[in-house]
Amino acid sequence: MRVLSIVPRLPDGNGPRPTPPGVIQSLRVRAARASSLVLLSSLAAACGGGGNPDGSSSPTPPPGTPVSGFVFYDENANGVADPSETMRLPGVTVAIGSASAQTTSGGRVTVSSVPPGAQAASLRPDTLPVYFTGVSVPVTVPQPAGTEVAVPASLAIGSRNRPRVYMAFGDSITSGDGSNDGSGYRNYLSANLASYWGSSHSVPNEGYPGKKSNKGESLMGPALSRVRPAYTLILFGTNDWNDSECRTAPPCYTIDALRSMVLQSRDGGSFAVLGTIPPVNPKYVDKGATERNDWVRQMNDLLRAMAKQQQVPVADIHDAFMKRGDLPSLFFDDIHPNEAGYALMAQVWTRAITQPLGASTSRRGLPAFFGSPGGF
Repeated sequence: MRVLSIVPRLPDGNGPRPTPPGVIQSLRVRAARASSLVLLSSLAAACGGGGNPDGSSSPTPPPGTPVSGFVFYDENANGVADPSETMRLPGVTVAIGSASAQTTSGGRVTVSSVPPGAQAASLRPDTLPVYFTGVSVPVTVPQPAGTEVAVPASLAIGSRNRPRVYMAFGDSITSGDGSNDGSGYRNYLSANLASYWGSSHSVPNEGYPGKKSNKGESLMGPALSRVRPAYTLILFGTNDWNDSECRTAPPCYTIDALRSMVLQSRDGGSFAVLGTIPPVNPKYVDKGATERNDWVRQMNDLLRAMAKQQQVPVADIHDAFMKRGDLPSLFFDDIHPNEAGYALMAQVWTRAITQPLGASTSRRGLPAFFGSPGGF
C-alpha cells in the first residue's frame, strides 16, 4: 500500500518546513493500521472466509431436509412393512444422522433438518418398549417425493410363539371372578393395546381359581405349550396366604415359584411380565385384612427385587390400588376386584408391556386411558 506524505513548505518557498515529530508519529500509525487491515482481508479470503450477513465469522451451514416415516412391529423380522403388519410404535426416538424426533400416535415421525446424502435411520434403544430391538435402515436424503421410511422393531419370540398373544396366567383374579362378564382385566387390556399400538391383540385366559403359586409353577409348562404366547402375564400369590407355611414364615415358596415361572416363560420363547400381588379389601377386618395386607406388602417387596434381578418388567398392581383414595371401591368382595378394579389392572399391565424396562411406572408420552380418576 502506498502512503502519501504531505510536506509543508516555508512561506518564502525556499524549502520545506520541518514537520513536527507528533505529526510524523501519527502518520506512521495510520499507515501501519491500513497495512494490517489489508493483511487480515487477504488471510480471510485465503481461508474461505468472508463472514455472514449477521456479522458472525463462521459460514452458515446449509439447511437440512425433513424425512418422514413410521416405526412398525416387524413380526417376521424381514425388514419390510408387510400389509399384515399394522402394529405401530409411538413414543420411540428415531435418529437419522445428527437429527432425531419421537414418534407420535400411529408410530409416525418427521425428523427435521437431516443432512443430505446417504444416511441411516435407527431407533434409540432406551425408548423402545421392553423386549423390543430396533433395526437400522438406509435413507437417501432428500427423500423421494411420496415415500416414507419404514423403520422396523422386532421381538425375539420363539419360532412357534404367536405375535400379539398375551397369556393371562394366574388364579381366580386372572380368570376374572367378580367382573361383570367374567373377563376380568383381559378384554380391557386387549382394547388398550389395540388403541395404543393398533392391530389386534389376544389375551387368552389361563386362570386357575384357588391355586397357589407352587401349583402355578407346575401348570406353566403345559400352558405355554398349549397357548404359545408372545408374552406371559404372571399373577400368583394371593392364595399363598391361606397356607400356614407362607403366612407364618414368608416368603415360603412364593418367590421361588414365581422365579421358576419367569424362567419357564423364557425357555418357552415367551416374554414374562410379573404382576405384584393386589391388596385385599380393607373392609373385611374380620377376615384379617390388616394383617394380610401387611403380608402382601412384604411379599411384593421381595417380588420386585427378584424381578429386578431377572430383568423382568413389573406390572405394579399393588401400587396402583394403594394410590387410589378409596380402596374398597375397587373390590367385588374381600379379594376379587370389581369392574373398576379390573379396568385399573388393565391399565397397569398395558403400561408394563408398552414402555421401556424401568419406565413401567412412568406416564411419559401415554394417552389418557393409561391414567385413572384416582391419580394413578
